[in-house]
Amino acid sequence: MHTTSLPPFSHHRYRAFMTYVRWYIRRHFHALRLLGGDRPSLDGESVTIYTNHPGWWDPLIFLSVADVLYPKRLNYGPIDSASLGKYRFLECIGFLGIEPGSWKGSAQFLRYAQAASLRDDVIFWITSQGMFVDPRQRPVHIRPGVSHAAAKIQRGIIIPMAVEYPFWTERFPEALVAFGQPIRPAEFCNRSPQEWTHVLSTALQETQDKLAAAACRRNPSEFSTLFSGRVGVGGFYDLVRWIRARIRGESFDPAHVTLSVRDNPP
Repeated sequence: MHTTSLPPFSHHRYRAFMTYVRWYIRRHFHALRLLGGDRPSLDGESVTIYTNHPGWWDPLIFLSVADVLYPKRLNYGPIDSASLGKYRFLECIGFLGIEPGSWKGSAQFLRYAQAASLRDDVIFWITSQGMFVDPRQRPVHIRPGVSHAAAKIQRGIIIPMAVEYPFWTERFPEALVAFGQPIRPAEFCNRSPQEWTHVLSTALQETQDKLAAAACRRNPSEFSTLFSGRVGVGGFYDLVRWIRARIRGESFDPAHVTLSVRDNPP
């Protein structure tokens, strides 16, 4: 199979798009949080990050995480070519049109994955389940193409990342992410795609389990907040709370529950 190059990347359009994405995420989430504050070191490495796929928000969350943690990296990732056809400007900011469920699409995906593995200025993002899947569904299954890509990559690191969107105490949900341990394909050159399927799905499931347990504990101190979004219920409810605070001479905190009280129950 011949290799291909990644399409040109427009930094100007990417920055404009990310300005919108930041605003949009802040508008719809209480906060974007990273479990433990741990982020893998990418210094001098080619990087593939594969994830679960709980919802429509996933690509925007991936870009937001990368923008905060790895701002010098270019972000590329496959997307259904039919969806890309509706938003052609995405082609110049790293979205790669792939025809799902076809030999042509599979071959193109593998060529892009190999091309990304030759770059140390890129993160190649893969929603490895291929469709929306509840983040608590077990066992975790990944699509065969991801394993075939891992079997062909000879350098760099492959990192599992889990994503969830639970509601805690605010009107808006949390966007939670967690990284798993990096995997080095060069250390397992003779591993078959079937063996890679087991390795990658197990590592992703362990990462999802770790994030799920933390999400259930609802303790923000276990996370590093990458950026905050909206708080409060809004409308008449918050208006009444604001008036009450003014009458009492207190400052108004729109948060539904004060974190210091919630995180340290009596």
